[in-house]
Amino acid sequence: MERTLVLIKPEGVKRKFVGRIISRFEDANLTIEKMKLMVASRELVEKHYPSDREWTTLVGNKTLDTYKQFGIDPVSELGTSDAYEIGKTVKGWLVEYISSGPIVALVLSGNHAVDVVRKLVGSTIPINAQPGTIRGDYSVDSPDLANKEKRPVQNLIHASGNVKEAETEIALWFGH
Repeated sequence: MERTLVLIKPEGVKRKFVGRIISRFEDANLTIEKMKLMVASRELVEKHYPSDREWTTLVGNKTLDTYKQFGIDPVSELGTSDAYEIGKTVKGWLVEYISSGPIVALVLSGNHAVDVVRKLVGSTIPINAQPGTIRGDYSVDSPDLANKEKRPVQNLIHASGNVKEAETEIALWFGH
């Protein structure tokens, strides 16, 4: 049995999808171990998102890949084509956004909980998320639009990427 962290982001709370999202997890036989409604501090959210160069560059490269796919010049849109610099900008938008309003933080447990939740949630890029997933059914945002509007992609939900990340994130959001 595994445990994983899920955050229903401010747009998920604002759009009143909390019950629908939780139902998806319960329908998949996952157990809610802990749950809280909160407004996260900037400091907490800054700790949640990694600051290392590798993660930051990965985030920037996702943006660059999307720009390439849609024929958008990153220099004219963001002032740079450096993946690390773009990643730092996107992280700043994420911190601002996640701390901007109420979120629901959940600890879910069950058989292969991390993988089950990731499958239910769908691609982090909503326009790439399959129908039937949470993001595929309730979000249509894209990195090109988000960056043009100087904000993070609104994909409704955060889900831990692996067991180690889940353990770290659960400790951060709920303590040990």
